Amino acid sequence: MHQRGTTFRGFRRFAGTALILTTSSILSATGIAAAEPTGPDVSSWQHINGTMINWNAVRAAGHQFAMLKATEGLNYVNPYFVPDSVLMRAAGVARGTYHYAHPELSPELQGAFYATLVLGQNGPLDMPPVLDLETSGGLAPGALIDWTHRYLNTVQALTGRTPIIYTYPRFWRTAMADTHDFAQYPLWIADYNGNDGPDVPGGWNTWSFWQTTDSGHVPGINGGTDINVYSGAQGPFANYANMGFGSA
Repeated sequence: MHQRGTTFRGFRRFAGTALILTTSSILSATGIAAAEPTGPDVSSWQHINGTMINWNAVRAAGHQFAMLKATEGLNYVNPYFVPDSVLMRAAGVARGTYHYAHPELSPELQGAFYATLVLGQNGPLDMPPVLDLETSGGLAPGALIDWTHRYLNTVQALTGRTPIIYTYPRFWRTAMADTHDFAQYPLWIADYNGNDGPDVPGGWNTWSFWQTTDSGHVPGINGGTDINVYSGAQGPFANYANMGFGSA
């Protein structure tokens, strides 16, 4: 991950991820057909010196979606969330939004904070909400598992959609004790292994989104960014990005 939270997570970088990869080289290296939908995920870090993202250029480069940071904890809102949301929709880029979890704080309040900002994730070109879970907040595995259940239940009740879980293998196997409790949720997995597929923990039979690099280059975005691919596990992408209220 390029950088989701307010702290830099260099400990999660695998050997070789410092390389700057183009989208085509990423897909070639991982054996994924170029026709599979791809997209970056972005936050304020992709707005270097306040520069706006050119979402028309992102779409022209072939990217059909993007994951956009919305909130973190109980008091942080991405200052570029609203303009990015408007401009990416105008460019025809499907929008996913995510909340960076702080498990030391209330899951219900964080779920409500996030859901209020993203306005339900139920419009055209909206993908389901995302929980970005990559820190334990000091909780033991049992408490963190309970926290995650409560957060996901809150967001699903408020948005009407089944959330996606973002995580990475080592975190899930350690902080979450490799629990299989959440295998019914779509998985967005970060794994920069250079193999034909990601390492999938937690009893998931498949992955829905795979973050293949945290150092890719996408036209229209200054600097490096994460790049992701959609597997088709949730059905045709066009349907998944345009579901109405109550569908997931």
